Amino acid sequence: MPVTSPLVISIDAMGGDHGPAVVVPAMARAVKEGLDARFLLHGPEPVLKAALAKLPTLEGRVEIRHTDKVIASDEKPARAMRRGKGASMWNAVEAVKTREAGACVSGGNTGALGAISKLILRMSADLERPAIVASWPTLNGRTAVLDVGANISADAQRLVEFAILGAAFHHAVHGSARPTVGLLNVGSEDEKGHEEVREAHRMLREMSALELDYRGFVEGDDIPMGTVDVVVTDAFTGNVALKTGEGLARYFRAQLRATFTSGPFAWLGGVIASAALRRMASQFDTSSINGGPFLGLNGIVVKSHGSADVRGFATAIRLAADLAASDFVAQIDRNLRTMTAAMPKPAAPTDSAPDQSADIGERSKA
Repeated sequence: MPVTSPLVISIDAMGGDHGPAVVVPAMARAVKEGLDARFLLHGPEPVLKAALAKLPTLEGRVEIRHTDKVIASDEKPARAMRRGKGASMWNAVEAVKTREAGACVSGGNTGALGAISKLILRMSADLERPAIVASWPTLNGRTAVLDVGANISADAQRLVEFAILGAAFHHAVHGSARPTVGLLNVGSEDEKGHEEVREAHRMLREMSALELDYRGFVEGDDIPMGTVDVVVTDAFTGNVALKTGEGLARYFRAQLRATFTSGPFAWLGGVIASAALRRMASQFDTSSINGGPFLGLNGIVVKSHGSADVRGFATAIRLAADLAASDFVAQIDRNLRTMTAAMPKPAAPTDSAPDQSADIGERSKA
């Protein structure tokens, strides 16, 4: 029987390190936490039926779309596009194109997912390829950082596009009326940074028609402080920053644990402060911010960490639902067309290194 709920999420059950063992319980967790949605679940029917039988919460909410075909975690994007038709990932994305679902979630191969999504859904306006955004916990809530995995290098126009994509995302997911935007650089002065960053800075200052509150250059320490709502950079820098932040979060949690188990008095102090420590630890839990949407597609595709646990994958599902319920895609399209019309003439060309953009995910992991 077809799924008929107003909100339908298409799920690749076979993506990620754990497959249905995490994906199916995550769907149940999202529903228990208040998500009113139904699901198209793509994968081998016998396996999925067995997993669903253990979770009565999902009864009547799931339609299984059978396939035995799975895209491997090490599949090259080009090969995935040529040979991936009919796989669980492919079918999950295709359900968004056919409007059977409002969004897709997969924990599978990042490069393959990005390439397949671009092939099936196409790009909004004149974008070349999507960008992946991460929601970063800060002192002021959440900051959207992009790109963190899809475009190893980015020219000035692409950085401006990232600003548009990030602002639309922050508005849709985090509720900011007019998100503030900054360009990540090695300093705040106009003369700092390489040519592409300086040119993007000039373009953003001159494009007043855009629905952006551009605040200029920001530095790495501005990210956790929440100085701006959206931080724009290329995927090489963004992915390094993201993985550094995740590593620091694990370091601080390990240090806190070691400190409060180092002796009886330290343990007692930990017991007394346990509620506050739990709140602090939750800020460092990557499961609470899992899910990186591919921005710029004519549809919504959310990439979950392949190693995500049940809580983490449920977070990615809720993120997909939030985006599906917003005018996120339409807002991006409006601003991209405004950008094209208002694009200032570029500065005089200078000698620069050749473009080193990789195919989506080829040289990065998300």
